[in-house]
Amino acid sequence: MIKEEDVYKIGSFNKPHGVHGELVFTFVDDAFDNDECDYLFCKLDGIFVPFFIEEYRFRSDTMALMKLEGVDTADQARMFTQVEVYYPKKYADKSTGAALASDYLIGYGVEDRREGYLGQVTNVDCSTLNVLLAIKCGDEELLIPAHEELIDEIDDEKKTIKVNLPEGLLGLNKDNKE
Repeated sequence: MIKEEDVYKIGSFNKPHGVHGELVFTFVDDAFDNDECDYLFCKLDGIFVPFFIEEYRFRSDTMALMKLEGVDTADQARMFTQVEVYYPKKYADKSTGAALASDYLIGYGVEDRREGYLGQVTNVDCSTLNVLLAIKCGDEELLIPAHEELIDEIDDEKKTIKVNLPEGLLGLNKDNKE
């Protein structure tokens, strides 16, 4: 059985497209375009159910038309309307930064080169062009940019992120609260 910690959300199916079972798929991470893994998971009734990808084609940077194996009609595709789509963490390619635009990193501890341990990632804010990591630091929440140039290392085994934040950046969080 697949556990929540083994996958991360990459998007959702919006609605059927056409009559042959295609689905409109909106995504924040294009990890499914990875040749290593030809399946993904849909969260159906609280359970992660695997589906093999038959084919897909990109419509934009955040949208694709996708055909799943065994989903061959518009009626079958309609059952996937507004279903969340997840991808296995073991196949995620963090080198592209795609994982930074999803909830892949939630639960990871964050350690800065100068300041030491900062706290644990509680949210990834993708609402603007600049993705932010929300970090629980004691009773406070820190917001730091999830920019590839600031991240030195992501260790999946230890569930840690090592960052090298510019001097004074953490002070901005305190200044905004006063």
